[in-house]
Formats: sequence, C-alpha cells, structure tokens
Amino acid sequence: MEGSFGSDFGSSGGGKLDPGLIMEQVKVQIAVANAQELLQRMTDKCFRKCIGKPGGSLDNSEQKCIAMCMDRYMDAWNTVSRAYNSRLQRERANM
Repeated sequence: MEGSFGSDFGSSGGGKLDPGLIMEQVKVQIAVANAQELLQRMTDKCFRKCIGKPGGSLDNSEQKCIAMCMDRYMDAWNTVSRAYNSRLQRERANM
C-alpha cells in the first residue's frame, strides 16, 4: 500500500494536483477551525459569566443568561468580522 495515504488529495485524474481544489479544501478547513474556535470561546466565556455553581441541570436564570450571552457574543463577533472584512477590502483596493 505504498503512498495510499492522501494519494488522491487534490487529484484531478492523471495524478496531477489541482491547485484550485487544494485551495478550496484549505479554505474549508480554515472555516471549520474558525467556527470551532468561536464556539469554544463563546462556551468558555458564557459558562464563566452565567454558571455560578455547576450542577446537574440549568435553572431558568442560567438558561436565559446563556442564551443572551451567546446572542451578544455572536452579535459582537459579526460586527467585528464585518469591520475587518470591510477594512481588508479597502486596503486591497488601495494596492
């Protein structure tokens, strides 16, 4: 089984690498990593903010706090992302 691991990564027949396909795969992997990091950070921050005494279940106030915290975190993340993307576009246009 020589060379079977990843042998068809980015292949488009004939054993040639397809740079466009490889770039798309990398972009997907980066997007997944970013989403995982966002979820982890949001979970950590909202847990610390809302859960005073961990137990077997969440009471009503903890559930509301977590929901509001996650909503605010996502709103802030989206605002920062839009501003960042806007700035990138402006800088690219000035090149």
